[in-house]
Amino acid sequence: MKTELSVFFKMQQKDDKKEVLKFEIKGNDGENAANQLYQLAGSIIVFEIEGCAAGETTAEFMNIQRDSKKTVMKFAIKGDSEEKAQELYKFAGRNVKMTVQPSQMSIDEFYGEDEHEGLEYSINPDGTVDVPDGQLSLDEVTAPESTDDDELPF
Repeated sequence: MKTELSVFFKMQQKDDKKEVLKFEIKGNDGENAANQLYQLAGSIIVFEIEGCAAGETTAEFMNIQRDSKKTVMKFAIKGDSEEKAQELYKFAGRNVKMTVQPSQMSIDEFYGEDEHEGLEYSINPDGTVDVPDGQLSLDEVTAPESTDDDELPF
């Protein structure tokens, strides 16, 4: 499902790990597009701005907010997409045509395995997790260690 819309590229702001982009949809386009795009909020999408050298860009569709005058979409692209971010920045503050479509990528794949560095695991279809033998469990990590110092001579 590819959605085409006319938007105002409201802003682009950088923080430590990502660039946040805000797009404003106005008028009747906003209502129709918002209805199609609500289901994508919170997932990874691919968007493209017509005429932008960045081409298709993968982003987290952070949220979509609607009021009586406008609909605002907020996307986040990773900080390692520096070249794309620079190309996109050239279009900030302008009315642009863009397409938005779902991505096959999960949020974990998009942001990488940074949060799980050093942990090996596999996720089963039922949602349970398997860890390799020999890897410490949470119970083992939080269990107090007994040492010879625990026994005080009185």
